[in-house]
Parts: sequence; structure tokens; C-alpha cells
Amino acid sequence: MTMSHKLVAAAATTLLTVGAAGAAQAAPHHAAAPSACRPANHRATIAQDQSSAGHIHFRVTLTAPRGYSPCTLAGSPTDLRFSYRGKPLAITAGTYGDQTGAVTFGPGHPVHFDIQVPNFGETVPADEASFTLRTPGGGTIPGASFADGTFRVATGTLIGPVLSGS
Repeated sequence: MTMSHKLVAAAATTLLTVGAAGAAQAAPHHAAAPSACRPANHRATIAQDQSSAGHIHFRVTLTAPRGYSPCTLAGSPTDLRFSYRGKPLAITAGTYGDQTGAVTFGPGHPVHFDIQVPNFGETVPADEASFTLRTPGGGTIPGASFADGTFRVATGTLIGPVLSGS
């Protein structure tokens, strides 16, 4: 091999190496995992909790599977709607508690909120609640989340703030 062939071969090898390195750098970055706060990315269930003087309580627990990124929630969910066997109930809910406290929600970090129902007067059965989660500063997560379980509601029902834990 002559000297000019050696130089051409070395130049070609250098160009291939640089080209391959450039291609590796141009590879697309993996997108961040979707937020656990999006309604499609978490599960919510309702179960009876301990009663207090004058009230029955139901706990709504939200969990997120692996593969979703954590997010921050605050305050009581809004736009609560209750239904029973697919039919909307004419019960509206107020809120109670600290509406500014922020909690982290995501895989391995479940959160919950309370449905507080007066236990005097007439209560009606329910099996689903839909709601909108809130963010710190008063924003909301787009879309409605749904929770299912056996519970009861009545006039005067209140919704507590989202808290850490199940």
C-alpha cells in the first residue's frame, strides 16, 4: 500500500468514526414520564373510614403505577359529582381544612382525601365520585378523575384536602 492509499484509508476511518459519534449525539432523548396527576394515569378507590361525632367518613385513595412521574397536589378536589348505578345524585359538596398544603403524588407516594358526611338526617347510597384535582396556587389538573366504591352522601357533605399516604 502506497503512502497516498494509507492517508486515504486513515482519512476514511476518521470520517466514519466522527460520523458515528455525531449520529450517537443526534439520537433522540427519551421524553419525561407522563404525570401521575393526569386522570388516565392513576387509580382512585373509596372505602369507609372511622366515624367521628356526627359524621361518617369515606376515604378516597389515589395510587399511581410505576412509569409515571410524581406531581404536586394541594387542597380539596373541586367539581365533585356523585352517582349511584350510573345516575347522577343531586348532592353538592363543600370543602374543609387547609387548602394550601402541598403533597407529592406518584408511584410509591399514594395520597387520599376525606368525604365527610353528616350522619343525621337522610343519606343516599353512591358508588362513584368524579372530581378535579388541584395544584398549589389554585390551579387544576385538566380532566375528571373517577373513584369507585360503596359509600353514602347527604346534604352537608364536605371534602377534605388531599393528604399524603393511603
